[in-house]
Formats: sequence, C-alpha cells, structure tokens
Amino acid sequence: MTVPSAEAPVVFAADPPRVGEGPLTWGQRLMWRASSLMGESRSFLNCPWVLPVYGRRDLAAVLDALRVLLERHESLRTTFAAAADGPVQRVAATGELAVALTGPEPGERALQAAERIAADLARVPFDPAGELPLRCAVVRNDGRPKALALAFSHLAVDYQALSLLAAEWKALLRGEELPPPAWQPADQVELERSEAFLARSERSIAYWRGVLEEAPLEVFDHAPGEPEDPRFVEVGMESVTLAAAAAELAGRWTVSTASVLLAACATVLATVSGRKRAVMQLVHSNRRDPRTRALVATVGQDALFVLDLREPDFAALCRAAHRAALTAYRNACYDPFAMRDMREEVGRRRGREPDLDAFFNDRRGSGGWPNLPAVAPPTRTYVRDAWPGVRFKAFFTVGTAPDTGQLSLIADTAYLGRETARGMLLDVESLLARALAG
Repeated sequence: MTVPSAEAPVVFAADPPRVGEGPLTWGQRLMWRASSLMGESRSFLNCPWVLPVYGRRDLAAVLDALRVLLERHESLRTTFAAAADGPVQRVAATGELAVALTGPEPGERALQAAERIAADLARVPFDPAGELPLRCAVVRNDGRPKALALAFSHLAVDYQALSLLAAEWKALLRGEELPPPAWQPADQVELERSEAFLARSERSIAYWRGVLEEAPLEVFDHAPGEPEDPRFVEVGMESVTLAAAAAELAGRWTVSTASVLLAACATVLATVSGRKRAVMQLVHSNRRDPRTRALVATVGQDALFVLDLREPDFAALCRAAHRAALTAYRNACYDPFAMRDMREEVGRRRGREPDLDAFFNDRRGSGGWPNLPAVAPPTRTYVRDAWPGVRFKAFFTVGTAPDTGQLSLIADTAYLGRETARGMLLDVESLLARALAG
C-alpha cells in the first residue's frame, strides 16, 4: 500500500446541523446483515472509486469540494452500531476527515495511481461504529491534484450513489452552486414506514414466497466435490468482443444490455447446474421512487429472478429475461426483517430454505460502454483469490470500465472449479458472438 507523503484535514459542519440516532433504511439493513455474515471478509462490500480532478484546481479547491460533499450528504457523515432493538445509524453534524496526500509511482499515470490506491483503501474493513464510511487520498503530480482515490462502505452508498457523487463533484469543480439535497436516509426511513411502502413490502414478499415454495433446494443438481485451495475464487474476463456484441444485440432486439448479459449468464450457469429454470438473485439499485433517484445512500436490495431456459432461440430468451428482470425489480422493495421471517417459515415447511446462492450484479450506471475501441484486442482472463467469508456458489458481476466488457464470476470451487468458471465466462462471450453472427 502506498505510504502517504502527508495528510490534510477536511473539517465539515453541516447546515442545518441535523444530528441524531435512528433505524436503518431497508437497503442499509441488507448491507448490515451481509457485513455481519462476512466477518473480516466484509471488505468485499467496500466500494473503491476514483474522481478525476477536472481543470487546473489547487489542493484547497479540491479539499473544499470534498467538504461540500460531506456536508451535503448525511450518509457520508454516518456511523452504524448494534443496539438492543437492532442496528442504528448516527449522523454527525461536525467532524473531520483525514485525507492522504500522495503521488504516482515512477512511470505511473495519476489516474492509474488513484485506481490502485482506491483498491488498497478498500481492502481494509471499515469499523462501522468508529469510522466515517469513506477514506480518501489526493493523488498529486508536480504538486497539483490530479485525482481522488476513495473507498466507501457499502453501508453508506451503492453504485448509483457513487454516480451521483461523481456528477456533483464535476459540477463543484466547475464552480457551480448545487441545490440542497431534497432527500436523506432519515427521510427514506420514514418513507419505508408509510402504509404505501409497507404494502409494497407485502407484495414483494408474497412474490418471493411463491417462488421459494417451488424453487429447487440446491443451485446445482450435483453434489459438491473436493474444493480447491482457496475454496472461493474470483475469475475475471475483459472482453471488448463481449461488450460490442451485447450492445449490438440489445439494440437489435430492443432490450437492455443488462438483459442480454443476464440471459447469457443464466444460460451458461444452467448448462453447468443441470437446471432448466434459472433462479438467481439480482442486485438491484431499487430507485423507482422519484425521491430516491438523487439520494446518496444505500437503497439497493436483492431481486428474485426466474427464467425458463427452454426458449426456442437466444433472441426470445433475452426478451424473456428482460420481462423476468422487470418482474423481479418490481418485487425488490421489502422490509428485510419481514423477508427473513418469511424465508425461515418456508424453510421450516420444506425442511430447509431453498439455496439462492446464485447472483448477478451489473455495476454500470449507464448500461453501456462509451469508449470501446474500433478494433477489439484479445480477450483477457485472470484469477483472483476471493475472501474466506465470501461464500457465494456463483456470483456474476459486470464491471464499470467504459472501454471493455468486464465480467467476473466468484465461484465455490467445490461446485465450479476455477477452470470451469473461466470456461463459463468465455462461453458467455462465445454465446453472444454466435448470436451476433447469426
């Protein structure tokens, strides 16, 4: 990890100085439970992020823009703690964030350095009760700030929130004055207590119940084998071919690129799992309510996706995946505690809960790849160790790179060896390429 050459404090004081303690939003509750289950591997839930410094801004201007973001958004000034009646969040009106000042290594560009440092910052678990939910370093070159390297706790933000912060950051560096935020996590908590939202929760839980009553108890129809060491690994792929094909097919069939990738991932998973019906959890931004669209906080919840894989061709499958995803998203707004109770009830009736340990997460905000090169370079695959507490059987993630298709798969090697997982990613690419050629 890069050793900072110095530190600079960012002192914040919110106006109005709303402080206090209260319950978590539904999205925060989901992250709290996930973080608790992962233990020391909860750094998996951290969000590395890079913000370029636009224009020739000095350090004082950069730190002042960061101060404004801290003062605008209560989630960035919030700590989280266990309490007798459940977890609580505590908003601070004043405080200080220590910002590291560092530079790139020899031969390294500032943005490359920021990406590396952000990843380093995100590898360390946050102390939710004793630490602000973000860490920051300013990367300077020849004494001038070039980028911010950040790591956020997923308790405070989701990837949609990070996109909102990126837009505000750019506006602040242009000297614009932003309107006050209209919605904060405490407002979201009150909304989720309303009759309308509790009714939405009931409808969502009823949909999940209907699926869980019939879903297979296992993701795979084969028993686990001898796991590799380490047991849980992340296999990744960077493929311009994948991105270009997904974009072309989505336009051809009038669906989203996420639906194309989801259909392809469900297909290759089904081939290995031996299932004719895919049941997966989708990580969903959950911002259908207009009030949440500008909220810097964690709003996302898991959606339950069901897809019959016996469609006659891949075009029909992508359209079916698009419809099934919309159904899943409509039923992804629920009280996590009530959802837990329902799942336990189903588990008691069926002998145990169905295993829903197959996931798909599209981290892109725009759904596209704006900077794809005209000529596709060779596809690259790699393997990274996962974390001991990350116990997914299959977790597909679409990455945020604008110039290549990033697709990764965290796999339990007792079910999917790393070479099998690597082959599945390449099969997704091949499936899209064949569909495009056909």
